[in-house]
Amino acid sequence: MNVVSNKVNKVTAAGILVALGIIYGDIGTSPLYVFNAIINSKEISELLIIGGLSCIIWTLTLQTTLKYVILTLQADNKGEGGIFSLYTLVRRQKKWLVIPAMIGGAALIADGMITPAISVSSAIEGLKQINAFKHIEQQQVIYIVLGILVLLFFLQKVGTASIGKLFGPIMMLWFGMLAVLGIIHLQDDLGIFKAFNPYYAFKLLTVYPKGFWILGAVFLCTTGAEALYSDLGHCGRANIRYSWVFVKVCLILNYLGQGAWLLHNYKGKIISDEMIKGGFNAFFGVMSEEFRLVGLIIATFAAIIASQALISGSFTLISEAIRLNLWPRMKINYPSEAKGQLFIPGINLLLLIGCCSIVLYFKSSSAMESAYGLAITLCMLSTSILFANYLVSKRTSPILIYLYLAVYLTIESVFLFANLIKFQHGGYIALMAGGGLFVVMYVWYRSRKIKNRYVEFVRMEEYIPKLEELSNDFSVPKYATHLVYMTSANNPKEIEHKIIYSILSGKPKRADIFWFVHVDTLDDPYTSEYIVEHIIPNDIIRVEFRLGFRVAPRVNLMFKKVVEELVANKEVNVTSRYESQQRNNVVGDFQFIVMEKFLAQDNELPFMERIIMQVYFWIKEISLSEERGFGLQQSNVSVEKYPLIVAPVSKTKLTRIYTDEDDE
Repeated sequence: MNVVSNKVNKVTAAGILVALGIIYGDIGTSPLYVFNAIINSKEISELLIIGGLSCIIWTLTLQTTLKYVILTLQADNKGEGGIFSLYTLVRRQKKWLVIPAMIGGAALIADGMITPAISVSSAIEGLKQINAFKHIEQQQVIYIVLGILVLLFFLQKVGTASIGKLFGPIMMLWFGMLAVLGIIHLQDDLGIFKAFNPYYAFKLLTVYPKGFWILGAVFLCTTGAEALYSDLGHCGRANIRYSWVFVKVCLILNYLGQGAWLLHNYKGKIISDEMIKGGFNAFFGVMSEEFRLVGLIIATFAAIIASQALISGSFTLISEAIRLNLWPRMKINYPSEAKGQLFIPGINLLLLIGCCSIVLYFKSSSAMESAYGLAITLCMLSTSILFANYLVSKRTSPILIYLYLAVYLTIESVFLFANLIKFQHGGYIALMAGGGLFVVMYVWYRSRKIKNRYVEFVRMEEYIPKLEELSNDFSVPKYATHLVYMTSANNPKEIEHKIIYSILSGKPKRADIFWFVHVDTLDDPYTSEYIVEHIIPNDIIRVEFRLGFRVAPRVNLMFKKVVEELVANKEVNVTSRYESQQRNNVVGDFQFIVMEKFLAQDNELPFMERIIMQVYFWIKEISLSEERGFGLQQSNVSVEKYPLIVAPVSKTKLTRIYTDEDDE
């Protein structure tokens, strides 16, 4: 416990550099497009610029700094963070908390599909402000953006451990550039410092025509706040907090510089949508012509790093959902030995298609701004609900908990309402994607609850004599030397009736040793341990793997290691019991049995549950099989299908007709 605590709270220069490279890509590239979203189709005025800046400063302070950096980072799960890590800390309190966890996870991935598209597009569109490229067409920009995205997603399968070492220095250069560019233009209008007064934010929202809806654009400055918490395990709480001070200062300086530059050069002028689509961008405007190409290159690298962080985060999020039984099993590869680095081909393809489709559909970053941020507000609301329950578990004063909920549910509800205007401008795409992901999670979770009604467990002790008798019955052909069943029984004294039926009924499966393997997913992230129970020494053995929700269940490798340790300790004899092979000390064969369900016709389910089960089995057909999901080698695995009767038909109308012969 102390080791974890030290890791979370230890501050190092390397840790701060890693934090800069991993977690600030999304929020760090927001200066590329936030001001464009605020001033689009509006006349530049002091109230618009200073009020907008005040909204940005106080959003970064209340939402990012106070909620995430100071408060939410306290909820670390053995050093790990993120919405599913937070859910594992509170899931035993109230069953319904799985709903905000699923909504948050789905929204994070869905809205995140826009991050690579908008970040890379905003950077590449800067070419239009460079004299040598000012005649470049938007279609050419789209081709460049698509090329970068395809290359980025293609590189995922080889891992980013070595490339990742460059992320920190590049992002340090990026934030340094943001600060310098901002400082250079502060003197353009020193009145810009009035933005620190929250009065101007309030005045913008209440006095400026349709000022309230500007919050939808302002919200873009904090969309990467969830990454602060999600990457807690990679960087540590203290490193995130210290690095955030530097990042926030650089961001605010740049926003102030952009605002001062706009007031100095465009006060009284209208920034039309055509100007923005033509390449106008306050971010590149604050750069000198000589530096603009260099700035664009740095911005492009920062956008790519932001995209990489999002993609890696999505892989981690889905892998956690799989372990928590909130997502179908998918193929997971491990491209490097770096801790936590994984690659999910199916999710990589989904994100690639999503990002490229968004680029092709919206065509410009200004159009993407209109759709960006709507779904992520749902994720932030979900985090607030889960964190409030975490505070309950820590016996925090109810007054403080209600104060927290009142403040942040109000702030995030206001942002959600302001973002609703984006629905008709493309926000529906993010909501549709998030809704689809949520449906998959809900169906997977709900179907498991429905199936649990059917699963029948029996006492192991009742069948031990029968299993022993079968093992010594030489009149029955031997099925395998070692017969291994995957069991879902949490209680070691119980076993599924279907497994007993598989062994004893019909054509019995005789084996020298029966193994029952159970995988228990723990709330801790990286626990990896096992328990062995010799029910009958050298005849019936139960192995229980206790794995954290971030540990891949590579049962084949883990079981092999367990057997090796048991043999070394002389707890089990794995030598074949065939006389000829026993004399030569030949190890017996291991045969795994995986029980696969299918929905029987003999069911009377309510309409909604029937739909859920049908969708579940459809998803199951296209997802990873049970044996591959457990990491078993298909060469020594048998799959047995059995009908799932969750609600047996109670009444069957059938009438016997007697013939004349029956009467005689």
